[in-house]
Amino acid sequence: MKNLRNVALMMLVLLGTASFSAQAQAKFGHINTNELLRMMPGREEATVQLERYAQDLEETFVAMQQEFQSKYQDYLEKQETFSTLVRQSRERELQSLQERIMEFQESAQQDIMEQESRLLNPIIEKARNAIEKVGRENGFTYIFDTSGGSLLFWEGGENIMPLVRAELGI
Repeated sequence: MKNLRNVALMMLVLLGTASFSAQAQAKFGHINTNELLRMMPGREEATVQLERYAQDLEETFVAMQQEFQSKYQDYLEKQETFSTLVRQSRERELQSLQERIMEFQESAQQDIMEQESRLLNPIIEKARNAIEKVGRENGFTYIFDTSGGSLLFWEGGENIMPLVRAELGI
């Protein structure tokens, strides 16, 4: 019975040592991905293209609104002189134009999001691949993103930004 207790105690010590050893081998790193993405080649060009695209859509939207305002103002000034049939026709025209403006605005927002995804996803993917490669090659168990605000405290760990920048050549 005494031997069984000693064996059990020895197994607990060995398991504790193995667990501590596994924890001691964990390697932690951290990186600010927002900072990395600001440095990425092609990001600035993609941002300029996206802004230009959004500006073109904005100009079209403003022109549509101006057309509506002009037609609406004309309607208000002349509505007393219109026959019922003409007034109804103009009201339908204004309503149709307003609906087209709303549809354009919704489509434009969706288009901008799709354009942003098309332009920036390859850059984000390249950064993610570099982080993963650096993680594997340097034996990191965990790499935390400090830009997301989810990492509140760390002691130690390694900032892998220089390694990732070297991997990307930036």
